[in-house]
Amino acid sequence: MAQPPPDVAEDDCLPEYRHLFCPDLLRDKVAFITGGGSGIGFRIAEIFMRHGCHTVIASRSLSRVSMAARKLASATGRRCLPLSMDVRAPAAVTAAVDQALKEFGKIDILVNGAAGNFLCPAGAMSFNAFKTVVDIDTIGTFNVSRVLYEKCFRDRGGVIVNITATLGVRGQALQVHAGSAKAAVDAMTRHLAVEWGPWNVRVNSLAPGPISGTEGLRRLGGPPASWSTRSLQSPLRRLGNKTEVAHGALYLASPLASYVTGTVLVVDGGAWLALPNDTQGLLGPASSSAKL
Repeated sequence: MAQPPPDVAEDDCLPEYRHLFCPDLLRDKVAFITGGGSGIGFRIAEIFMRHGCHTVIASRSLSRVSMAARKLASATGRRCLPLSMDVRAPAAVTAAVDQALKEFGKIDILVNGAAGNFLCPAGAMSFNAFKTVVDIDTIGTFNVSRVLYEKCFRDRGGVIVNITATLGVRGQALQVHAGSAKAAVDAMTRHLAVEWGPWNVRVNSLAPGPISGTEGLRRLGGPPASWSTRSLQSPLRRLGNKTEVAHGALYLASPLASYVTGTVLVVDGGAWLALPNDTQGLLGPASSSAKL
């Protein structure tokens, strides 16, 4: 069985990296990555840059993406532009895309990674809490995709990778908000793939599972003591890491996937097929963020 690639838990670049794909796979491409300042988005930016890509990383926190951009540029030797942007605001998205185009002259790849989530029973969730997650995950994904299509992809073609989840496929307790939002994004992936395919725009979803070293696992995975036990219940019997997810995104964004569009690539070690709903184990942290 193949061993997982090395990874680090923090939002830091890998101390060393062995290319499994051609090092110039994305040579001189430009990727616009929302949620690129931390977690999976940070590692996707790093892996893209290690394969020749320049990146734009966007987040509501300019300080976070600015620190991330310095790390990424230093480790990879590629350019990284940090931008403050709220995906829920079309005007802010348009301004950020215009700034990126002024810097690089083009954008070839969009990774929609901005997301919001927490654990909460549906019966205890505020109306605003549900709406907030849909606004970020679903409407935010459409906003950024729509702006980039109009300004870049309609004339030049391009690639969109939407970071989603398997929550809407399996039905999971305490996640009706995120599962509904991500299921809508997967539907959006299929619709946009059909509509924009004639303009040489490929659109796919990437659905990670429980991933080590992420805020999502820390906030949503229950007590840390339970992680090893739960990971043994999945077919590959371990947690995934951020580099593995980034390799999935690299594949979808690259010419290797030139005839792949409208699909969902699940990167979770088969967990969605096997993991039970551990409602009681998650109820402890579930009450912490019910009202937004």
